[in-house]
Amino acid sequence: MKGMRGDKLFITLFLLPAGIITGLFLYYPFIRGISLSFYQMDGFASEQTFVGFENYIRLITDPIVRVATLHSLELMVLAVVFQVGIALVLAVLIDRIKHAKSFFRTSFFFPVVISGTAIGLLFMLIYLYRGGLLNTILTNLGFDRVLWLSENTALIGVAIPTIWQYVGFYFVILLTAVMKIPDSFFEAGELEGISGFQRTVKITIPLIFNDLKVCIILAITGALRIFDIILTITGGGPVNATEVLGTYMYNQTFGAFSPGYGSTIAVLIVGLGIMIALITNRFLKQEEITY
Repeated sequence: MKGMRGDKLFITLFLLPAGIITGLFLYYPFIRGISLSFYQMDGFASEQTFVGFENYIRLITDPIVRVATLHSLELMVLAVVFQVGIALVLAVLIDRIKHAKSFFRTSFFFPVVISGTAIGLLFMLIYLYRGGLLNTILTNLGFDRVLWLSENTALIGVAIPTIWQYVGFYFVILLTAVMKIPDSFFEAGELEGISGFQRTVKITIPLIFNDLKVCIILAITGALRIFDIILTITGGGPVNATEVLGTYMYNQTFGAFSPGYGSTIAVLIVGLGIMIALITNRFLKQEEITY
């Protein structure tokens, strides 16, 4: 009994620094943000005026919030389909290669370690109407320039670098999961006549389903935090065509100098993330397969 108490004490002592840091830099700012959402502030001055639910009423009636939420949901779907989807395809294909797996892991993971601002700047230079990489190629081939970041195409334009950045992250997770599957499962499948695409659907995906579910939830919650790439490339424009909740929160907080309303949008982002993650987790609930 004394030994168990001693173990709990040591565990508590080891977890305490992480708990303090998490509370100080995560939970306290979130609670502070909820508190600020009930106030109206004149810029970043110390004077605060309590307005109750006025910011939340404004949030419900704000048409740009609806547009930004819709764009965030669209990027969420694209993230799940393409980030996780491409990562799964790559993991299955690379797993069948006997050599150079470490090379592919490093190559595909490399964009993850690049800052979103740098990636945004890179793609902004690629999309430039005059002197951009894409239009330079087109003009050299004899075609006319294209406005890549028009009102109708800008959202896809910012979605491409966002998807590209994190494919490698999910690829590493899924490749590790696929590599843990014993060869005996695939050998048994071959005896049953399961090969090719059926091998992936009937053996690989069911055995890595829990890892796949984690990737889907991370992609969903990550899509709500998309900010730096869009801010660098378009700033939310043109005409709010790429406005998402993250950029709108930033623009309201630091552009319109309304930190109270910006905090309200932040609460919406967190609330949506928790709600969608819980729904997804329940929808994808499955018995854990052990091997």
